Order: sequence, then C-alpha cells, then structure tokens
Amino acid sequence: MARILIVEARFYDHLNDMLIAGARAAIESAGHQAEVVTVPGALEVPGAIAMAAESGRYDGYVALGVVIRGETYHFEIVSNESARGIMALTMDGLPIGNGILTTENEEQAIRRADPAQLDKGGGAAQAALAMLQLREQFS
Repeated sequence: MARILIVEARFYDHLNDMLIAGARAAIESAGHQAEVVTVPGALEVPGAIAMAAESGRYDGYVALGVVIRGETYHFEIVSNESARGIMALTMDGLPIGNGILTTENEEQAIRRADPAQLDKGGGAAQAALAMLQLREQFS
C-alpha cells in the first residue's frame, strides 16, 4: 500500500473540496492511503512536495489547486512557475500528478474540479499512481 500526499493550494474552498474528493476517491479505490496538506497558493506546492520528499514518508504526490485568470499578469506567473516547479521535481524522479487547474473563469474550474464531471483531481491522482508504478518498474 502506497502513501500518497495530496498537496493542495487552498484558495477557492469549494473548488478545492471537489478536487480533493476526486483525488481521495481515486487513491483509496486503488487501495492506497491519502494524506492532505495545505499551502497558501500554487507557487508553494512544489516547495511543499520537495520538503515532503526529503522526509521519505510518501511514495507519490498529487498537486491540487485552482488558478483563475484575473486582470493582471499574475495568472501567467503563478500558472507557469508552479508547473515548472512540479515538472522539475518530476524530472528528478518524483511521481507527481499535477491537478492544478488553470482556467479562464470559475465555470471552467467547476466543470474540471467536479468529480461528477471532468474529475481532474481524480485524474491527477491516477497520474501519480501511474508514475509510481512506472518508477517501481524501472527500479
């Protein structure tokens, strides 16, 4: 049984709750354990995963959060840099599923976060589990 850490950037409570529900369901239905930690925003997700990885307590990671385009360039910075940080950790061999949504509006975010619709939280968890399996295959 693998221990999977869900790192959520808690900004939009109702959207994050849906993402977490989908991720937990995917992890638990695969027979694994899920634990959740919360960080202030998407930029902090890669750092939290890196710290958790150093602890050796987890086998895989799911990054969750929602970034909705606003009126400023901040959207691009947060979206790009959080993805870059997660990708760097993935390239270092960490099994991570990236479920940080980057949308134009809340309607798009709801559709993607809702487990009854696109279930991107569940999809991110499935990606993390697939990467964990692949790492074990290559070990």
